[in-house]
Amino acid sequence: MAQLFFKYSTMNAGKSTELIKVAYNYEERGKRVLVFTPSIDDRDGRGVISSRIGLQREAIPVEEETNILQVFLRENEKHEVDCVLLDEGQFLKKHHVLELTEIVDSCGVPVIVYGLKNDFRNELFEGSYYLLIYADKIEEIKTICWCGRKATMVARVKDGRIVREGDQIMVGGLDLYVPLCRKHYNDGRLQEEQED
Repeated sequence: MAQLFFKYSTMNAGKSTELIKVAYNYEERGKRVLVFTPSIDDRDGRGVISSRIGLQREAIPVEEETNILQVFLRENEKHEVDCVLLDEGQFLKKHHVLELTEIVDSCGVPVIVYGLKNDFRNELFEGSYYLLIYADKIEEIKTICWCGRKATMVARVKDGRIVREGDQIMVGGLDLYVPLCRKHYNDGRLQEEQED
């Protein structure tokens, strides 16, 4: 039975790497996958998924007005699709998430979405909010804070300090964001303090 999966984490946990690996595994077995990514994340080009370890994969760019269900139906007509994968799910809109549920429920095709759960202010993104509501399975991909504890927060950083105000969406990598445990997110420490 097909399901909608939401696999979330903080920055630098390997979400994009896992998506690329899952796509490869399907394709190696002769299966067809459709891979999507929101076009807002164009750091490595529009419609490109890149991992920090150097893996890349082309994907179908998702605009705010894109109907993912229609794209799926069109592609499925050409050649049967076995799985849908989507990176950066936090940038989805409610209608995108509902379209993904329709792919699962009406077409019987599994959908796996990877993304952040919360933003740098520790609030849910729209896409994450609806994925948490509608996903059949929710899985955390773990990574660690500089102290070794599990990182659950994403801190936006500027000039070596945590920024707590600003627009929710500012696309960037480890140059702008750092994964932290709750303790160090709250106390603002980005690294172990050096003794004099």
